[in-house]
Amino acid sequence: MFGLLLAVPVPTSADPAIDSYVDALADAVPAPTLHWTGCDSGFSCATARVPLDYAHPEARSIDLALIKLPATDPTRRIGTLFVNFGGPGRSGVARLRERAHWPWLFSDALRARFDLVSWDTRGAANSAPVHCFPDATAQQLFFATYPAMPGTPGTEPPFFAAAKTLADACAERAADLLPHLSTDNTARDLDLLRRAVGDDKLTYHGISYGTYLGAVYANMFPGRVRAMVLDGSMDFRGNAFGLDDNAADLPVDTRQDVATGIAGSFDAMLDACVAAGPGCAFSAGDPREKWQRILERVRREPISWDGKRYDYGTVVAAAGQLSDPAGWPRLAATLQLLYDLRDTPYLPTDVLAETSALVRQVADIGTGSSASPVGTGVNTYDDNYTEAFHAVQCADSRVPRDERRYRDLAASEDHRVPVFGRLGVLDALTCAYWPQTAVRPYPGPWNRPTAPILVVNSRNDPATPLAGAISGAAELANARVLVVEGAGHSSMYVHSTCSEAAVREYLTARTLPATGATCPIDGNPFD
Repeated sequence: MFGLLLAVPVPTSADPAIDSYVDALADAVPAPTLHWTGCDSGFSCATARVPLDYAHPEARSIDLALIKLPATDPTRRIGTLFVNFGGPGRSGVARLRERAHWPWLFSDALRARFDLVSWDTRGAANSAPVHCFPDATAQQLFFATYPAMPGTPGTEPPFFAAAKTLADACAERAADLLPHLSTDNTARDLDLLRRAVGDDKLTYHGISYGTYLGAVYANMFPGRVRAMVLDGSMDFRGNAFGLDDNAADLPVDTRQDVATGIAGSFDAMLDACVAAGPGCAFSAGDPREKWQRILERVRREPISWDGKRYDYGTVVAAAGQLSDPAGWPRLAATLQLLYDLRDTPYLPTDVLAETSALVRQVADIGTGSSASPVGTGVNTYDDNYTEAFHAVQCADSRVPRDERRYRDLAASEDHRVPVFGRLGVLDALTCAYWPQTAVRPYPGPWNRPTAPILVVNSRNDPATPLAGAISGAAELANARVLVVEGAGHSSMYVHSTCSEAAVREYLTARTLPATGATCPIDGNPFD
């Protein structure tokens, strides 16, 4: 169980320890009016009109999609708990609808006290979405034929070409939106939403990217933070620029050392597999030795099964999908299958040649070539996650723009962190080609004094390693870290009754866990 709780005095708005700074651009804009209407299963939905460009609020407005699940005990209601589920670029509306009743994330006791509110952030889903393709057919074709993560230098060229094609397509089709999608603008939106629901101060739970949004908000509106949970957190300066003058010469996930987080989480998955015994499909014998045999095979040639091609890059990328421990049993079964097939001959098909042709065709589609036979020219489709992810991440981070730098780093990181090193180098490669006019990281500061902030992180997190969460907490003026002794990404996926209780106590009573507190997880994912 977590350590003894330590009461933290609740600051008042006049407390000299709290910075009175407020962002003037957002403060000059009136709060939007929200008209909530029922949208099934007890939820209410609304739209909020906000400026596209806060420096010129009269020029153009955009509508943000919101969803609310009202508090179940109105007589004890504290206010609104705003939730950002991460991404960036995921639909907050869809995720709250899916996850509002997950008891390890939002217990009945918590939902009694708060309205839960989430929203599609600007550029995502139904909030002025970034569309980089002429229609859904073109978009789906592009991503269906996107090259796998390259496992060797020889497989890099198609991946680099596709990353550039995506950046060029977004620059052409979304040029009006891209310069306005950095997180400082989303923080301004959040403050308008806080005012719109009538809360004097913000109560907030940010997950993954949502921790970065929370940290930016806390420094743009330090006196308006009531309580803030940063869950699956990061090194905030590292996300924007890095920690020194040379750090922008590294991709953002290399600065965050995501490769080490993936490697540690993979080891934790294998440990849990061994502990589960027959409950884990990969547990027989020595799983680590079996993993090496799989790698040796796919380095020589791919494994073919059920019409699919498993080459080295595909296998490594699949093994790195560790954020949700609920998916570990399926991963273990796949690894066992690959191990069983390690000595079977590879059966190439014409699919690879067809895929290469499709990639070339999609390159024309993405750049708007009139020669493309695919697409209706109607710029409308529902799921723009990958486009929105890059539109925000690339706006928020200074990264290298020289392809050779990425090629060199992929090799050196694979040496530093065997197998998984290159994943942190290449996973946001599109940002190397992003239009410079749309790269606008929040410049800081990061340490304006606020009410106490709670940072929660798994011991082994493949997306936001613990070391980065600790660094980010140290960058803030007043933050405490709670470590969950498990593997996986954030409380959204790592179940811990202990952590849920600590977060709930903090959000309701503003009482922090003791310094150095830790929480166990609720069980083995293979059980």
